Amino acid sequence: MTTAATPGPETDRADLLPASWNPGEVESELYRRWVDAGYFEADPSSDKPAYSVVLPPPNVTGSLHMGHALDHTLMDVLTRRKRMQGSEVLWLPGMDHAGIATQTLVDRKLRAEGIDRHEIGREAFIGRVWEWKRESGGTIGEQMRRLGDGVDWSRERFTLDEGLSRAVQTIFKELYDQGLIYRAERLVNWSPTLQTAISDIEVKYADVEGELVSFRYGSMDDSQPHLVVATTRLETMLGDTAIAVHPQDERYAHLVGTEIEHPFRDGWTLRVVADDHVDPEFGTGAVKITPAHDPNDFAIGQRHGLEMPTIMDATGRIADTGTRYDGMDRFEARRVIREDLAAQGRIVKEVRPYLHSVGHSERSGEPIEPRLSLQWWVRVEELARMAGDAVRDGDTVIHPRSQEPRWFDWVDDMHDWCISRQLWWGHRIPIWYGPGGEVVCVGADEQPPAGYTQDTDVLDTWFSSGLWPFSTMGWPDRTADLERFYPTSVLVTGYDILFFWVARMMMFGTFVGRSLTGERSAPGKVPFTDVFLHGLVRDEHGQKMSKSKGNGIDPLDWVDRFGADALRFTLARGANPGGDLSVGDDAAQASRNFATKLFNATRFALMNGARVGDLPEDAALTDADRWILRRLGEVRVSVDDALDRYEFSKACEALYHFAWDELCDWYLELAKVQFGSDDESRRSDRADNTRLVLGHVLDVVLRMLHPVIPFVTEVLWTALTGRDSVVIADWPSDVVPTEGATESVRRVADAQTLVTEIRRFRSDQGLKPGQRVPARVTGVDRADLPADLLDQVASLARFTPAGDDFTATASLEVRLGLSTVGVEIDTSGTIDLAAERRRLEKDLAAARKELETTGAKLGNEAFLGKAPDHVVDKIRARRDLAGAEVARITARLEGLPVGGGA
Repeated sequence: MTTAATPGPETDRADLLPASWNPGEVESELYRRWVDAGYFEADPSSDKPAYSVVLPPPNVTGSLHMGHALDHTLMDVLTRRKRMQGSEVLWLPGMDHAGIATQTLVDRKLRAEGIDRHEIGREAFIGRVWEWKRESGGTIGEQMRRLGDGVDWSRERFTLDEGLSRAVQTIFKELYDQGLIYRAERLVNWSPTLQTAISDIEVKYADVEGELVSFRYGSMDDSQPHLVVATTRLETMLGDTAIAVHPQDERYAHLVGTEIEHPFRDGWTLRVVADDHVDPEFGTGAVKITPAHDPNDFAIGQRHGLEMPTIMDATGRIADTGTRYDGMDRFEARRVIREDLAAQGRIVKEVRPYLHSVGHSERSGEPIEPRLSLQWWVRVEELARMAGDAVRDGDTVIHPRSQEPRWFDWVDDMHDWCISRQLWWGHRIPIWYGPGGEVVCVGADEQPPAGYTQDTDVLDTWFSSGLWPFSTMGWPDRTADLERFYPTSVLVTGYDILFFWVARMMMFGTFVGRSLTGERSAPGKVPFTDVFLHGLVRDEHGQKMSKSKGNGIDPLDWVDRFGADALRFTLARGANPGGDLSVGDDAAQASRNFATKLFNATRFALMNGARVGDLPEDAALTDADRWILRRLGEVRVSVDDALDRYEFSKACEALYHFAWDELCDWYLELAKVQFGSDDESRRSDRADNTRLVLGHVLDVVLRMLHPVIPFVTEVLWTALTGRDSVVIADWPSDVVPTEGATESVRRVADAQTLVTEIRRFRSDQGLKPGQRVPARVTGVDRADLPADLLDQVASLARFTPAGDDFTATASLEVRLGLSTVGVEIDTSGTIDLAAERRRLEKDLAAARKELETTGAKLGNEAFLGKAPDHVVDKIRARRDLAGAEVARITARLEGLPVGGGA
């Protein structure tokens, strides 16, 4: 149990708090104090249990979006809690060099200055990128500080720093030497604007209004061999080498194995092949095959040994076809070819609009071009099997388990990975070519032979980020960090990059852990023992956030408006495992209100002398004290269970409702009565016990809330306890239900029911919430509601003692757990009966009119015959509501005392 030094005067610690909670005034200074104190720095020599998390490295070019904010919040919750639980915690930050994004950004800046990167050359351009990184690459780091990320800044890494570059060269050579990296001509996603292959994750699909053109191959004489095919990419017909039909399609069986002349390429013929991929029911049942420019066609081309001519250059212009289209842009060629086909009479039906999905480059925005290209590849079969087995064998556990089938779908059917990019910014491929065609892979500690030239390509960014869990800790060297903190404990990321990033890390991690030998082998089979996959952050209407929709929310805007705690609590409260979460300003405002509620409650408690110390003996506690301590213990167990299962939403909901509904709305109100109203009662043992219980409950709640809302809890907890920081406080673990609490819980529940019903009845009687009236409770069993609890009920229900001249003008019965009690109230001196009667009569007239109107409509057969069902249902509901209102007001009028004065 946390204890504190002997407190001073009751108001001393309340004076440590400002009059109101304004997060913008304290957050930056609090964070600087935490970093300066070294609270987030990990010690590999510590004998504490190790707990480590690596930050998914955001792009150096970017700024934090809501997805990042969610990622960071959840990782911070986990690491702050583990630190409080006594673990040696490493949360390692860093950034990704973001090859395409960074090169595109700097290239654009240079062009604005009138500089062509090809003119200044590769080395000079890379120098300009590093210069930009030094000047502008720290944006995300500052944003992380504003979120409150408890990362170890002393260990910040960058995917192109010297240590990570050494790791990249090392694993590339190991894979190359084992035959797992090779060079081959394969189909890739090609960006003509960027003039490089790009990864699948950098291709964004959008529906495009195109044209489906059906045209005729072969003879124009219907009696001679011919086939009709259809395409939305007419320019690719210049690279067609076959026409495919289904093997069982009798319409074309006589043509299989024959050749048909190309209408524009002299001496060029297309072979008719039979392939099961073709759907005979779709279109004409004949499909043009362009192996070098379509993934499905490429597979068919491989199966049938077709030629695979590339008909476009790196810029997307037609090339090497020997036709008049050479030199044309692909879209211009599409138009001209259609005109030429029409001139030959080969367009067999009217060209019609056709909506279809087209892949676009995320960076340049233009449609990508599937293109046959000589690239470097990773042979993934064995690596993917090891990554899959790691999950099957339980070495790595995916949360939620419902995501496991997606994992196995990917790793069990993974295709070889294109790892080369035609860029300048990035890890250059460590392959060197000799003057006689020799090829050598140069490792991290090796030098290339004299006269050799290095490959010009760089590696896919995902290659270096796939090494992130162990390269950031010093691999291939056996560092203290690697020995102490690897494998990492958990990876927190969105389910949308399960394949693109998580799979890469698992492949490389299992390869390093199981395949390499000697001093450079990492000491673990897998890169992380748990993977927690959260969903996407959507707007308040459930729509995906995007720039085009204009519905994105800048997390830093929320920090400015509501505070970092409000942002964090909103995101964590919505984070169910694997599920998307919808957020809007209302949710952030509610979280801000929660922080304010905690602040006001703690300030009130301190003003009344609440403090942290040894709790009184159970016999000295009131029912209210026992109840709140029992509920505190139950919530602590619930929160621990939820966080252990990565159920952040469940933990936040439990803490929110306990703190707001039970602690603030009930126990604080009950505590006011226990504090007493005069100097003598405030000095009583009961009042002092209440201060200790209230201080204890706040201490535990603030510590449990700290990982989620670190700033306001730091301010409140240090004021409450007089200690340095809640960051290094112990996580609550000794909160247990008190003896005899079961009966106290039942009695307090009865008291809550009684107060709630009385308040509802008072409202029905037209009494103002703060208005005190004479009343008494009858039929009370003192075992069910002891005198002190009954006094608290009277205080919360705003009752004054019933005098000798008491006359009840209103009454109700309330069913409690074990009995029924009566409540009698004298409202005669508190209500202007004449005014109340006039108000009720006016309301009754309106309700009767609504009842009459709706009843008339429902009795009109002509109306019912034409009106839709949902309209009829709505009118019926209005009628029922009006009928209930008539009955309620009538009863209220009948219950009013005779008379007219107040």
